[in-house]
Amino acid sequence: MDIASAIAQRFKCSKCGHDGARVKEVAMTGAGLSKIFDIQHNHYLFVSCQNCGYTEVYDPRALAGKRGTLSTILDVLFGG
Repeated sequence: MDIASAIAQRFKCSKCGHDGARVKEVAMTGAGLSKIFDIQHNHYLFVSCQNCGYTEVYDPRALAGKRGTLSTILDVLFGG
């Protein structure tokens, strides 16, 4: 299971308590040369509640290094 699917499956909105989420990966340029050459090396996961629209942003590279403890991280994030 990839990180985006795991987040969507375990999501619980911290604002309204709804458990439906939409996960979208967004790539962005950085500053300096990457901006000039349009090199999009910054990737983030935007997780939006399907009920109230509240959105949280996650760095998948920070979570990817923790694959063995992904369920623990999701428990901490979403109160599993």
